[in-house]
Amino acid sequence: MRAIVFTDEKKLSLEERPTPEPGYKEILIETAAVGMCGTDTHVFDGEFEGTVFPLVPGHEATGTIVALGEGVNDGVFDFQVGDHVAVNPSTTCGECEFCVNGHANLCPAWNGLGVVASDGAAQQFFTAPSRNVYKLKPETDIYLAALIEPLGCAIRGWDILPRRLGDHVLVYGAGTMGLIMAQLATRAGAASVTIVDLNSERLKTAEECGIELRYNSADDAGRDKWDVVIDCTGNIRAIEDALTRVKPAGFFQDFGVAPADKTAQFSPFRVYRGELNIVGSMAVHNSFGRAVEMFEMGAINAKAMTSHSFTLDDYETALEMFRKGEGRKLQIRPNDSESRVL
Repeated sequence: MRAIVFTDEKKLSLEERPTPEPGYKEILIETAAVGMCGTDTHVFDGEFEGTVFPLVPGHEATGTIVALGEGVNDGVFDFQVGDHVAVNPSTTCGECEFCVNGHANLCPAWNGLGVVASDGAAQQFFTAPSRNVYKLKPETDIYLAALIEPLGCAIRGWDILPRRLGDHVLVYGAGTMGLIMAQLATRAGAASVTIVDLNSERLKTAEECGIELRYNSADDAGRDKWDVVIDCTGNIRAIEDALTRVKPAGFFQDFGVAPADKTAQFSPFRVYRGELNIVGSMAVHNSFGRAVEMFEMGAINAKAMTSHSFTLDDYETALEMFRKGEGRKLQIRPNDSESRVL
């Protein structure tokens, strides 16, 4: 089979590899679609803490079960060859203080498939632990369903925000995560949702996703402060600006992934005086199953958010296009024979 491999920082190759065999309680999956994510660029550039090279990227994945390892259906599962599935890429030790105290996503041994030390899905076939695999309904679009993993991350983000009826919410960034967080905001009770992005094309996507208040700058929004402000860019200048937009007693969420060595400036006095709440949100946590259900009931406009698919041969083209902020959600479809505008 063929696989994209990040051989080292800022180096990749397209390689022929043996098709993996599923181990104990593992499932072998033929890859349908893999979403390209900002985390992929951080991993490729050597900016994601803990990444071990060489590594096959790809953590937003769907596919079809082709083989079951020993013990897969011994417990609560009933997987069958041919099932369409989505995969939660996060694995943890299950034994540390964070795992046993309800914060498994903060496990020191946290390992994201395609992110840290286990190969991901930018290959024709990949394996995943059965506990990380979720069945999809037969009628669910198996390709668009690659958005379930980022939806799971967004649900985790909202789990640790107040979700008060009548709050006004401001989201920085109209990329995939910003669009999802904004679409979930109304379901979380927001009275208004504002999204800002320098890229006007992305704001057109936000319009298609039903987000009414869209601006290139928060200065244009006609409001000084918001109850909840969420940064989905990881951009330091955006984060610094976002922190100034939070109402007293409001919440700022650092959701986007900034480079690990970057720092932002803010006013500690304003945090003190305004009793601001600053929270982070890291990956999926007890939210993937809910993401499957919410995706399948139409919580996000997945079709409007997805614009291109690429073969493995065109992975570098997709990566460059992603860096330029072109298109909408970009996907790798490892078993396709041609790249497409969707």
